[in-house]
Amino acid sequence: MKVYLAMISAAALGLAACSQEAPKSAETAAPATEASAAASAPVAETAPASAPAAASSAVPATAAASDAACSTVVEATDAMKYNVSEINISKACPKFSITLKHVGTIPKAAMGHNLVIAKTEDVDGVVQEGAGAGADNNFIKADDTRVIAHSNLVGGGEETTITVDTGKFSAGNQYEFFCTFPGHVSMMRGKVNLTD
Repeated sequence: MKVYLAMISAAALGLAACSQEAPKSAETAAPATEASAAASAPVAETAPASAPAAASSAVPATAAASDAACSTVVEATDAMKYNVSEINISKACPKFSITLKHVGTIPKAAMGHNLVIAKTEDVDGVVQEGAGAGADNNFIKADDTRVIAHSNLVGGGEETTITVDTGKFSAGNQYEFFCTFPGHVSMMRGKVNLTD
């Protein structure tokens, strides 16, 4: 009996597909689709109660993905190196978070690192004047308007996070990140790219 019904259904669908009248074939297909949906509905109703919770957890995952697009982690070593040579900052992010992790072991008095962002043309001046400011001031001259953002100095095993106001970047300028600890800028310097 089941085989007979399957053959009749297949024949009916075949005739509907060959029909010259498109509206009738659409009408024929619609009940078949509704029947399929209805047949699968009891399965959906018997799904565990945790299914709606899984669907709602997609919202925090989306927010987390958005947060990830507006943040990055940069590591610095005892060998006076950052682990990246470029930082990409999306213009869509009003604020961008950078976490600086010193993955070495030497204390900051001897091998401190920070992360400073400025226009490429201002880097040398920021570094030179920062050296005179001393370690207590993170080797950054007080109220230096050339500095877009800067972190505190960190030593081995320490980390710090800065928030960059992306509104401080201007189109047509080039930007860099660098370390102002005396003598480090020659090895610890990279590009900041603004992306769409």
